[in-house]
Amino acid sequence: MSGQDHGDDGVSRRKVLECMTWAGTGVLWTVTGGVPRSLGIIDSAEAATAAAPGMSFLQISDSHVGFDKPANPNALGTLEEAVNKINAMPAKPSFMIHTGDITHLSKAAEFDNAERIISQTKLDVHYVPGEHDFIDEEVKLYRERYGRGTKGYGWYSFDAGGVHFIGLVNVVDLKAGGLGNLGAEQLAWLEDDLRGKSKSTPIVLFAHIPLWTVYPQWGWGTEDGGRALEYVKGFGSVTVLNGHIHQVMQKVEGNVTFHTARSTAFPQPAPGAAPSPGPMKVEDAKLRSMLGVASISFKQNEQRLAIIDTPLQG
Repeated sequence: MSGQDHGDDGVSRRKVLECMTWAGTGVLWTVTGGVPRSLGIIDSAEAATAAAPGMSFLQISDSHVGFDKPANPNALGTLEEAVNKINAMPAKPSFMIHTGDITHLSKAAEFDNAERIISQTKLDVHYVPGEHDFIDEEVKLYRERYGRGTKGYGWYSFDAGGVHFIGLVNVVDLKAGGLGNLGAEQLAWLEDDLRGKSKSTPIVLFAHIPLWTVYPQWGWGTEDGGRALEYVKGFGSVTVLNGHIHQVMQKVEGNVTFHTARSTAFPQPAPGAAPSPGPMKVEDAKLRSMLGVASISFKQNEQRLAIIDTPLQG
């Protein structure tokens, strides 16, 4: 979906549905020439082959460990299936990003179970929180586990393979159905973090709630996300990775590629296709085709990161 298909106030439901892709267990990103690029939905062996010449990393999202409702009575089990699929990849990714909602209710046991399964990948994992990870009193369980060395509620940046990665937090004090928010302190930090970076440096922003406006009626967007995007618009390659909406949506606006990931736990309805968002019950035989992970690869001298969404099944 190109930038001309929508305005600043968001995209029409028809255009959103045109951009939907139901498949996948995850995204394999290939970073080629500093720019993330989607290779399409292919199996893990093909993804590994495609990614092999450059640096690659995985995106996983919305594992909701602890969820046990009819939409998926065993969210821990489907997370483990996703991890098994990752471990079966012929080429090992450099690291993994988790774009939030690790747990469903921010309970210590849920964090423990998530860590037990995810650690089986033996990959370094870079986390940002979802709103379900910030439910506990004092919002301390996530921060105690994953917040060391970060700023504020958990934002940070790092460099890998010639790419500058920035993890953002847009779920603090999130109201039901409300838009995400970054806040002045984090935006000031982001501006400072980018200051002095060469405009040829590939940038990857990742957060839980989409930084672009997907469907504001359901809170699928970030109120001040446009401010963050202003700071990166001068860079030649920008990739924005999010979770939260439990389905794959992509769009490209100039030098910016936006990508939302599937959940490993349960699907949600397409924007406007139901009275409200939330766990969507589908036929048992169809569930795993709607869950997945993403793999991303970077290759020098190419214009986009390559993103491969892989379903748990199908």
